[in-house]
Amino acid sequence: KKSNEIIVFAKNKIGYKNLVNLSNIINNCVTENPERLINLEVLLTYKEGLIALSGGPENGFVGFHAGEQNYDISFKRSQILKESFNKDFYIEIQRTGIKRDLIAEPMLIELAYKLNVPIVATNDSYFKSSNDFESHEVLMMIDKGQTISANKTRYLSKENYLKTNSEMIKLFQDIPEAITNSLMIAKRCSFMLEEQKPLLPKFVTSNNNKTEDDMLKDLSKSGLKKRLDLISFNKDKNTEKYFQRLDNELEIINKMGFSGYFLIVSDFVKWSKQNYIPVGPGRGSGAGSIVAWALEITDLDPIKWGLLFERFLNPDRVSMPDFDIDFCQERRDEVISYIQQKYGEDHVAQIITFGSLQARAAIRDVGRVLEMPYGQVDKIAKMIPMIPANPMTLSKALENEAELVKAKNEDEDVSKVIDTAMALEGLNRHVSTHAAGVVISEFPIGEKIPLYRENDNELPATQFDLKFIEKAGLVKFDILGLKTLSIIARTEKLIKKENNNFKLSEINLDDKKTFEDLSKGQTVGVFQLESRGMQSALRGLKPDRFEDIIAVVAL
Repeated sequence: KKSNEIIVFAKNKIGYKNLVNLSNIINNCVTENPERLINLEVLLTYKEGLIALSGGPENGFVGFHAGEQNYDISFKRSQILKESFNKDFYIEIQRTGIKRDLIAEPMLIELAYKLNVPIVATNDSYFKSSNDFESHEVLMMIDKGQTISANKTRYLSKENYLKTNSEMIKLFQDIPEAITNSLMIAKRCSFMLEEQKPLLPKFVTSNNNKTEDDMLKDLSKSGLKKRLDLISFNKDKNTEKYFQRLDNELEIINKMGFSGYFLIVSDFVKWSKQNYIPVGPGRGSGAGSIVAWALEITDLDPIKWGLLFERFLNPDRVSMPDFDIDFCQERRDEVISYIQQKYGEDHVAQIITFGSLQARAAIRDVGRVLEMPYGQVDKIAKMIPMIPANPMTLSKALENEAELVKAKNEDEDVSKVIDTAMALEGLNRHVSTHAAGVVISEFPIGEKIPLYRENDNELPATQFDLKFIEKAGLVKFDILGLKTLSIIARTEKLIKKENNNFKLSEINLDDKKTFEDLSKGQTVGVFQLESRGMQSALRGLKPDRFEDIIAVVAL
């Protein structure tokens, strides 16, 4: 009828793998299990390498029932855990000043002596110091959509902060072994995740006789020949420099072991084009690769536009290649489905991101919980300057915005909202997925990485964010959904009703009317040129050739 908590620690590599297994079981069928619970049998199946704690009196598997003075259930549960985990089971004792702790402690100590189980002092810590108690209560209410007067539940006590060694030793001075055992558990947990070299998945192809390096070489050379055949060269102009540059790039790519990466990206880009899914012509440093152009990953001639390959891949600065590839936003999911079918559903995942509370959002959330009128909250929030590229913190706003300081000093309620918001600012607010990043793995991802799902129908996300994905040995591929491409695709369809021969790739880059519009700053909906700053720069520069647009974007 009621779920309880058991705390488990990985003491070695097997324990870590079992923690990952348990986490992935919990996140594998969220629809049927929205509370993300497991039963005891599942936990005991994956018990190897784990140290288990009984859970505290507030909601622990054993502790809760000791707090209810239910000796039989507490004894039976302790007995099961003792038999299952043997020397890896500890009974927790907490002293957070709540009544349940006082009620539960004598029974828990009796169980420990009766079953010969070591006891350990613990303190559930949810905030840094006791001064943060009220701010944390507000955070809980933000999460549950409650307000201060409607909420009758005290979630925690002021003692649920991160206590120092000396505070814990003083608190449990009458049972010093409970403190010694906490150190013992820390010493027994010897496992640490080690950084892995990124492991590229093998490129899936029906041609198994060739190495990836050979395949890349063959496809690049034939692809470049096709590209050059479409360009009308002058008689005195030869193609030698193109093939020379191609050979140089291939040498670097082979040396760095990235042939497979280029083949994988080329494969899903070509598939998208064959299935009439609009793909961007190329963006970022990847557009400087002639191999990428030959493989149809990009549609820009890097020699014509003077683009450097070394900005993308450089043997002196070894890092994973990273193509920024844009796909029609409405059909991005089809591209991911194709990749899943090709490499296996359990070999593909999205990347988790954690949305944090920014200054304005923190003010609005705290104001709602503290029941401040919406108009007043909105007014305070708008006093904080909105700078998307470099969001301003509340402390910085209080240094620079006289109006905000005045509002804080003149109104006690405003002061409380701002102080509480400052305590919560920067904390994680919600879970989301990276807008573009997808990982494709050589091994089933769930074997080594914990996964997360919001619902069963979506692609799982890695529980490691972008910063740690590469360190865990996974390779990221950017598949970005771009609204602009969807608009262009629709426009192209409409034009073809009037002019069936129209080709987007053959648009004249010297069109006078286009440059007149750009010079007036009429760029709403034009990718990378539509911000006010860009419009102002274009009006000043008055571009009349494509190179001017390159300069504006670069500047």
